[in-house]
Amino acid sequence: MPRHKSTLAKGAIALLATHAVHGQNTPTAGLPWVQSDYATSPPVYPSPNATGQGWETAFEQASGFVSQLTLEEKVRLVTGTAGPCVGNIGPVPRLGFNGLCLQDGPLAIREADYASVFPAGLTVAAAWDRNLAHARGQDMADEFVGKGAHVALGPVAGPLGRSGYGGRNWEGFSPDPWLTGELFAETIVGMEERGIQACAKHYIGNEQETQRNPSVNDDGQTIEAVSSNIDDRTMHEVYAWPFANAVKAGASSIMCSYNRVNGSYGCQNSKLLNGVLKDELGFQGYVVSDWGATHAGVAPILAGLDMDMPGGIAFTETEHSYFGGNLTAAVNNGSVPIGRVDDMARRIMTPYFRLGQNEASYPGVDPSSDGLNFFKPAQFLYNWTYNSQRDIDVRGDHANLIRELGAAGIVLLKNVDNALPLKAPKNIGIFGNDAGDLVNGQYSLSNLNLGDGNFDYGILAMGGGSGAGRLTYVVPPLDAIKERARQDGTLVQYVLNNSVTTQSGNLQPMYPAPEVCLVFLKTWATEGYDRESLLVDWNGTALATTVADNCTNTIVVTHSGGLNVLPFADHPNITAILAAHLGGQEAGNSIVDVLYGAVNPSGHLPYTIAKSEADYSFAALTNSSALLNTTDPNAWQSDFRERLLIDYRHFDHHGLPVQYEFGFGLSYTTFELSNISVSDPATSPIAPLPPSANSTSSGPNPPGGAPALWQTLYTVSARVTNTGARPGAAVPQLYLSLPQPANEDVTPARVLRGFEKVMLQPGESKVVTFPLMRRDLSYWDVERQQWVIGDGEVGVHAGFSSRDFRAEGAFRPLGGRG
Repeated sequence: MPRHKSTLAKGAIALLATHAVHGQNTPTAGLPWVQSDYATSPPVYPSPNATGQGWETAFEQASGFVSQLTLEEKVRLVTGTAGPCVGNIGPVPRLGFNGLCLQDGPLAIREADYASVFPAGLTVAAAWDRNLAHARGQDMADEFVGKGAHVALGPVAGPLGRSGYGGRNWEGFSPDPWLTGELFAETIVGMEERGIQACAKHYIGNEQETQRNPSVNDDGQTIEAVSSNIDDRTMHEVYAWPFANAVKAGASSIMCSYNRVNGSYGCQNSKLLNGVLKDELGFQGYVVSDWGATHAGVAPILAGLDMDMPGGIAFTETEHSYFGGNLTAAVNNGSVPIGRVDDMARRIMTPYFRLGQNEASYPGVDPSSDGLNFFKPAQFLYNWTYNSQRDIDVRGDHANLIRELGAAGIVLLKNVDNALPLKAPKNIGIFGNDAGDLVNGQYSLSNLNLGDGNFDYGILAMGGGSGAGRLTYVVPPLDAIKERARQDGTLVQYVLNNSVTTQSGNLQPMYPAPEVCLVFLKTWATEGYDRESLLVDWNGTALATTVADNCTNTIVVTHSGGLNVLPFADHPNITAILAAHLGGQEAGNSIVDVLYGAVNPSGHLPYTIAKSEADYSFAALTNSSALLNTTDPNAWQSDFRERLLIDYRHFDHHGLPVQYEFGFGLSYTTFELSNISVSDPATSPIAPLPPSANSTSSGPNPPGGAPALWQTLYTVSARVTNTGARPGAAVPQLYLSLPQPANEDVTPARVLRGFEKVMLQPGESKVVTFPLMRRDLSYWDVERQQWVIGDGEVGVHAGFSSRDFRAEGAFRPLGGRG
């Protein structure tokens, strides 16, 4: 049977994974899965025209600009071309438009020198801190603007993290759509406050890297990309949920994804682009393709795609695009209405004017970007406007926030007998290939193959692929610990080669025996490949066990591109475990801040750590030897049969035990939560459907969808108290048990609907409030195509994780108090 030849994606990353098989999942709940229901995506035409709601002044400016363009110039605005940046829109010099520069990515401006590498989105989620998410967005935006970019390709809510094996989960936030939505929006607002266009990606269902793009088998036959088959309710309540937050927050751009959804490619799925995004959610910006995700010209344009990337370069030096001259011809022959092209151009130019990027003071592109551009051809079609300076240092004081956020995103999972914080130990032993400095360069875009040894040694500060950054420096844990040890007079011994310890079975060559042993483990993840295992990499489980067998005070620290199962968690000699995620350039300093108590750990898990890898089979990746050798063009089908029940929702629905639950995180102090109360409704009586559902004259939806969905109906309040001896930040969390639709059993037992991060001194109390919007109390009714509040009691559960509730109550939105 022919085997696929994988195509290339942005960054020339091979798409076809060769990892272990994770078979197709089986139904866990809900109505019977009828495959034919997900074979096609319903057509929705025409593509809605932008009205500029919320952006009226900029929309008028964009309309005036577009009215002066020739057809060829309009086509130029919507078609990528070769230039100094990852993505480029050509200039229109006669109107003073210098073009657009689009740059990766979600944690750094990748094609740049003298720029910072921030903690990953996964780390932001583990911090559970809106303020830090917002500040990170601002600082990142300052660096993008300083380098002359107009569009930052991030943040990420797709993948959401349906499967723990997803290679790009670390770029996003959390598999919980509500938590992701909150942090997604805060990041976008922070970025756009500082003048950069945020591009929220990847829309939608981009939950695996394996076969994310079409491939060609040995017979020259095209095998289509994997199809994420998702029912309508799950689409709205899970995968589209955070994108609604993004649109409401004012995201300038949405990037459509590589994969198919219900049989139709993400960048030409009219239901999702025209129907859900532009109509239902009222999106006023533009949809840009992922790099190489456009597979036709007319069809995606009519389906709602506004900008084709990379457009004219198509990973070669030849000029070819499904848009460009093909679009000009399509307009001239009547295949594409000129009004549709006008709308595309207006959507692209509106954010440009809204954020003042037309001002003369807006920086030009740093000339150094030219030399870093992977796609740079022999020559450009257009003359680009560059900054008069090159190698501009845009880092500012951002290291301070990076260090703070890195520490905030560290989750203390275990701490027996107050093993932490460290108290000037006399002798420390350090183990693990994650502890030291990098040895094969500071840029991980091309370090994709674990077998080549490129990333065996050195601190894991970020993942790989287009979401990576170019480190100007990185602080490894070993260096940071040595610095602290000099202050304390501590002896530091270390063995960084995992095999030396695991093969010897002891702590040789260390002498004297360490008083405390620190084991640093890591797990690589990258664009282009899904993970082979949920265990820590490089035989880290054996390393942790070997050290613990020989050291009665062993502390394990993990840096990981996603969740890990931890078979060593219950080892009696492992006294503490820290999940440090991906901390960026200051990762080592962040770790030391927590290890020694300068920062009281306040991170909480943004995912569930189960007992074993097998426990995650409810949302398995689609991959098998048969698929890898198929001759069926449509063989790759990923059925989201678990529907709403991913991560903690699955474990709670089925009452399954876990190692560490979603939202879990320890502290060096203790907290209590009490006095829960639910306010009277803001409006009375409350109707099950939003008011706009009964109106025939409400007009187009504003950004975010029907305004009533964002109206606060109730407020839950509770008192949180620091009952310990140290100052620290608590993260009280609110979960609701929602009435479910008739004849369905896929409504989760509880869903997250509120959190707050609160700094408290010992003995101090504060009241926290959790506003509940109509959307928070509703389910998506597939028959009525509306958000509906169920008729029944809403259970209220407040505490410090998804299974640690300290105060509970109930109310009935449609019929008085519970």
